[in-house]
Amino acid sequence: MSKYTTGELAKLCGVTVRTVQYYDTRGILIPSELSEGGRRLYSDDDLKRMKVICFLRELDLPIDAISQILKEEHPEKVISLLIEQQEKVLSDEISDKQGKLEKLHELKNGLKSQESFSLESIGDIAVIMEGKKKLKKMRWMMILTGIPVAALQWVSIIFWIARGIWWPFVLWVLVAVPWGILVSRYYLRHVKYICPECHEVFKPTLKEAFWANHTPTTRKLTCTVCGHKGFCVEVWGGDEK
Repeated sequence: MSKYTTGELAKLCGVTVRTVQYYDTRGILIPSELSEGGRRLYSDDDLKRMKVICFLRELDLPIDAISQILKEEHPEKVISLLIEQQEKVLSDEISDKQGKLEKLHELKNGLKSQESFSLESIGDIAVIMEGKKKLKKMRWMMILTGIPVAALQWVSIIFWIARGIWWPFVLWVLVAVPWGILVSRYYLRHVKYICPECHEVFKPTLKEAFWANHTPTTRKLTCTVCGHKGFCVEVWGGDEK
């Protein structure tokens, strides 16, 4: 079995010799034995106990609380719960940092695509980033709800061509037209647009937005703030009230 001096134990646990000595005086880490010269000697079990104490100190637990925990009949149960709690805290912090890192990457890439750097361009990118996930989620929802409608269309066409039965196609039209109108209205009520001229976020009328020429991320509109007419960038507009 290994034996460790105070200095060796301190080095293995990343603390000072004075800290190890202090824990001895507080009675939470008493050395297993003393050498003939009176030097403290610690065992492998003492090393494990010291690492537990260091962990609990990192959680900002006071010495008295650590002493009480270690005196419990089953201290490992309490320590296990503390470890799980700390694991969750660290996981949340990692997720938060990862989210911030992704935003920085998006901002960096967005600035590269700008012809000229300005505070307005940063503001535009920030608005786009803010609702990017919600906008993506809404688009996916529209795609998923549209799959049955598209399937009905192809089935009706096949019936019409192969068997001369036309009424399934009429049924599809009766379903597809109201669905298209409802989905389009829902979508347009949840998006807004950034004008490339004045950099203001505005909401066009449903009629103009519905009939406007568009790409997956832009729509040709007239800005309600400055009157500019052209392709404007689509962003999340918030939940419908």
